[in-house]
Amino acid sequence: MRVDPDEIVVAVGPGLVADAGLLAEIADREFTRLGVSGTVVHARDTAHLLSSVREHEVAVVLPGPGEEARSSLGEPLGPSVVVWVDIDRVDGATHIHGRGIAGLAWGIRHAVHRARHSGIRRIAYGPSPEQWGDLYLPTISTTSSAGSAGTATAAVAFSVAATGTDTVADSATADTRAADTAATGAAFTGTATAGIAAASAATGIAARASDGAVPVVALIHGGYWRSIWAADLMEELCEDLAGRGFAVWNLEYRRPDLHGWAATTADIATGLATLTTLPALVGQGAAVALDLDRIAVAGHSAGGQLALRAAADGSRMALAVSLAGVLDLVQGDRRKLSAGAVAAALGQTSAQPGDEDPYAASSPLHRLPLGTPQLIVQGRDDDLDLVDFARRHAALARQMGDDVTYLEQPGDHFDVITSTAPIWHATVKAIADALA
Repeated sequence: MRVDPDEIVVAVGPGLVADAGLLAEIADREFTRLGVSGTVVHARDTAHLLSSVREHEVAVVLPGPGEEARSSLGEPLGPSVVVWVDIDRVDGATHIHGRGIAGLAWGIRHAVHRARHSGIRRIAYGPSPEQWGDLYLPTISTTSSAGSAGTATAAVAFSVAATGTDTVADSATADTRAADTAATGAAFTGTATAGIAAASAATGIAARASDGAVPVVALIHGGYWRSIWAADLMEELCEDLAGRGFAVWNLEYRRPDLHGWAATTADIATGLATLTTLPALVGQGAAVALDLDRIAVAGHSAGGQLALRAAADGSRMALAVSLAGVLDLVQGDRRKLSAGAVAAALGQTSAQPGDEDPYAASSPLHRLPLGTPQLIVQGRDDDLDLVDFARRHAALARQMGDDVTYLEQPGDHFDVITSTAPIWHATVKAIADALA
């Protein structure tokens, strides 16, 4: 479904403590960025709030503090897409929460991305509400390696509703830059214009294998392992990659602040292993199958650590991709990255090793060599500690015999997951080349 420009509404509940002008600025900026129009309605009471939502096909709801409105939090209200945004933190919530006023921007993006893609299939890989992945099938025609054209659009309509899930059983410096530029064809461009030009020369459209199967990119979101951040962070990339001919597996998982580090690690392994069961599901009535020999696993920020750790643990992939990843957990802890996020996630500091040291097992730099080809992507304008981690990881990985491409370009922490950013265009080309 395409979003009707007149159908999206931001409904603000009575008593919400926030500046109305700021809410309007955030909404208008996101409407413009996403190419839609919409309205912001400040409800007089709960009845007005709910009626405003039901009058539109796509709605973002900020319920406010009232118990009557909050009693409906997370519930479907009738429109095709309803996204609840709670500016407070609610532990265990399945809606967007705890991101403050900025959560409105993420809520609007989530609503628009969901509304634009009716063919998303949510597949559970465990009993927890946080154990699922969204499968996106390609939305463009692709050309096989044998030269024959074929459509990669699913021939079946997949349910978008969160309750309409399928369940899958558990299964298991200058010289360097020059070399990497030759390897990727787009790395280390000095300006945004140059990056776009390089990307446009080779757009990174995925090609089908001779048997008609398409490559897969599995995405693992970041958020410093905290539960207020979720898989919606990666939906812009899902849309971009599906439009380039890839199948996309956007993975959600239990975060350690609520469930512990072992649960997070187990979920990543199980969620990625679930990919091996998907071709049978996809093949029933759909025009596309997944090429399990061409899987890239790409993680952003904390997700970069999880992706490369999964490679070290033997998860099936042809390429491990770190997008501004936290690749040195020992130094991440010692430098108190993101107010001590590493120790909070692992349950101890790096100076407190026990019988089983989670830092030795989990830090990608300390698991080298990984034995899997790696693409390390880093924005030059990001946290300097992350730049340091990326450069040292790539250098040591090469020294230890791993196949590594290092891609550093201008960009901040979120440019690497922004589909219009030059660094993402260079990244997706490098992924396409690696999976060709």
